[in-house]
This record gives sequence, structure tokens and C-alpha cells, in this order.
Amino acid sequence: MTPVNRCLALVLAGCFTSASFAAEAVKSQPKLSIDNSPVTEGKTPGLVTYADVIAPVQKAVVSVYSTKTIRRSPHPFFPMFGDPERETKEKGLGSGVIVSADGYILTNNHVVEGADELNVQLTDGRELKAKVIGADPKTDVAVIKLDVEGLPSVVLADSDKSRVGDIVFAVGNPLGVGQTVTMGIISATSREVGILDEVQGYESFIQTDAAINQGNSGGALIDAKGRLVGINSAILSTTRGNIGIGFAIPVNLAASIMHSLIETGSVMRGFLGVQVDVLSAEVAETLKLDRDTRGVIVNAVTEGGPAEKAGVKPSDVIVSINDRTVTSRQELRLLVSQLRPDSEAKLKLLRDGKEKVVSVKLGKLADSGRDELLDGITVDVLTDEQRRTLNLDPRIVGGLVITEVAKDSPYADRLLPNMLIIEINRVAVTELEAARQLIRPGRNLFLVIVRGVPRYVPVLVK
Repeated sequence: MTPVNRCLALVLAGCFTSASFAAEAVKSQPKLSIDNSPVTEGKTPGLVTYADVIAPVQKAVVSVYSTKTIRRSPHPFFPMFGDPERETKEKGLGSGVIVSADGYILTNNHVVEGADELNVQLTDGRELKAKVIGADPKTDVAVIKLDVEGLPSVVLADSDKSRVGDIVFAVGNPLGVGQTVTMGIISATSREVGILDEVQGYESFIQTDAAINQGNSGGALIDAKGRLVGINSAILSTTRGNIGIGFAIPVNLAASIMHSLIETGSVMRGFLGVQVDVLSAEVAETLKLDRDTRGVIVNAVTEGGPAEKAGVKPSDVIVSINDRTVTSRQELRLLVSQLRPDSEAKLKLLRDGKEKVVSVKLGKLADSGRDELLDGITVDVLTDEQRRTLNLDPRIVGGLVITEVAKDSPYADRLLPNMLIIEINRVAVTELEAARQLIRPGRNLFLVIVRGVPRYVPVLVK
């Protein structure tokens, strides 16, 4: 599991110190009423067990054992000594969910990442070698495969229909104790907690209080009908153990990633070509809309991009895409990323107070998987902490901070660490993927802020 590095209040219940208690006289034992019969024999009309729902799912949840070879120099501070590197084996444990009878298994990227060998243990005791079909760090989804037919598999639910309060069960192998089932409810949906920020990932987690611990990663989150609603992925904890805040990747997102990985070995994401912000009540009024209108307002449109070709304009308000409501920049980004390049997307807009529907042929998101904007130029999305460190004007909404410049970068003479890029070719930039799309061969014009002062920097891209 990958716990979130975050400080929480830890409340201890039933903890007493320096207390003294008066001795009480020994009393006779109470007469207890005991019923040793099973909780149900199939005759009770009321619901008293979920055993019949869980039993089929247990057969489809597996343990995933990984082995990594770690090579270290015996003299890490003096590598010139020339001694051969020492190899050690690092073992890991996670869980997985069989989603098809021919052996496809959903799990987490962090369960299989860097593994030299993967072994999967089935509930019938068999241990089989597995191969990685593909993995996506940006969603923490991985697909592995067993060369076996006729395996038990789960039924997938529509995770978009999951509601806060739904009963769910987490199934996996926590801490290697063996397959374990815990129960809780869905505590929240569409949760963003920053777990995947380092890879500029896509988060829309299902939050649950069903107990999740290390080893549960990649296991199943199922509903009261025994259907898969999510892939358990992470916890928020002060102790590295369960405190009732766990996160699962919605199965709709995991399934879309799986299909792309199986078909192409990579994840093909759509690209719309807009810069947006959440629509505030004040801006809505200015645009002659109701104050409670939900959506995102278009700040800029990528020149020559899919949105511009479809007629989308700055100040348009996007309220839905393919009939799915959009209320935040992150939500729009996630929905577009799940659509295939060259597919048609239906955008519902509000323009001049009137509803308008346009069809957009999506482009392909150019994503190198790294945080480089240009060769040797590493950037990060502006955070509140960086804003304070760089002493930026509070009126600056966002941008990309240059965090590292490689010595051999062809742009090292123009772009420097701690520069804030706020525009590229006169279009505001707030995220890496869209910024990459704005750069074209030849001369590009960057608007940057250096030591609090804005300046234009021409950048020649070959």
C-alpha cells in the first residue's frame, strides 16, 4: 500500500493513566442465553448474512507476490573502487481480481512496478506465474495475465451509480495473513487526495471505511450484490494501518484503462485543448446565468486544437461531456482522458445565456510519462507552497514552475530554475499536458515570471 504522507489527528479511546479502582466483591456468574446454531440455515426471511454474496467473489480474488532484484554498490560513496555490485531480492505482496475466465487480472501499478517475477496464488492453493500485460502509473492500474482457462471471475458493476452509504466489502490479503473480507460503506465518491500528484495522475477515488491494510492493494471492493465496484489502492493513515479512510479506483476507470492496455500495451487518452476554471457564482451572474449554475468556464482554447475546430470559444461554460456533468477542471480532465483519440465527444455549452451542443473530434494527448515540458526542462504545477516560496503576486492564478534544468538541455540558456511559466504562445497554462500541446516547431513565445517580474522569453524549438 502507498499511505498518503499527511498528518491526521489521532484519537485514542479507552486510554487511562494513573487511575486507581476500588476492589469489588466477587459475584456469581450471570446466566447467559446462548444459541449455537449457524447465523442462517437459509430459512430466515431477514438478511442476516452476506456469505452467499461474498463466497463467489472470494474465488476470484488472488494474492500477488512480486520479486525485485536490487543492485547496490558495496561502496556507495566510492564507486570508483570497482567492486562488483551486490544483488538482493526484494519481495512484495499485493492482491488482484480475476475479471475474465481466461486469466486477466486487475491490480495496482505499485504492486507490480519494477518486478522481475510475479506469482499469483489462487484460493484453491495453486501458485502460477503471471506476466504483466501493461501498467498505468497515472491511475495506478495494472493488468496481469495467467495462461489458464476456466478461472472464476467477478461481475463488474457500474461504479458511476455508486452512492455514499452503499454497503461494500474489501477483499484481499492484508499483511499476508490470508484472504480477508472487511465490511463498510462508501464514505465518499470522486475523491482527490493527491496520491498520484507526482506523476500528474488522474484521481476520482471511491472512499470507504471498510478496513484496508498493506497487502490489500489491488484487491476487490465489492457491493452488496457481489459485483466489483473498485480496485483497492491506498489508505490515509497516521499509523500505516487502517483508520477507516481507504481509497479504491472506480471499476469504470480501471476497466477503460485495462481495455487500452490489452489492445495497445499503452493508454491512449483523448485531448480536448481547453484551459478551464470552475464557474463561480459571481462569474455566472456576469455571464447572465443563474448563480447556482454548475460547470467550468473556458479561459483559453488551444490554437488549432480539437475544441477550437469545433467552435468552442473563451467564456463558454462547459456543463457536460457525453451527458456526464462537469463541475471542476479535474473532472473534465478525467472524463476526456477516458475517451479515445479520434472519437466524437458531445459538449453541452452555455454561451450568451443559451444552451449549445457541439461535437468535438478529440485529439491524442501527448504524454511522455515524465514531468518534462521540453528536453531537459522539468516543471511542476504551481502549488500554494511554491507561491509563498517564490513570493508571487496573489493575483497570479496558476502556471508551471521550472523545477530543474539539465546542463545539456538546449534551452538552458533561456529557461532557468524557479521561473514560473504562465503563458505559451499567448495562451495561459496551468497543467503540463495542455502546455505541451501549445509548443510547436520553430519560435515560441513564453511569458514567465522571474523574481516577481513578468517578461517574454522567445524559445526556439527544433
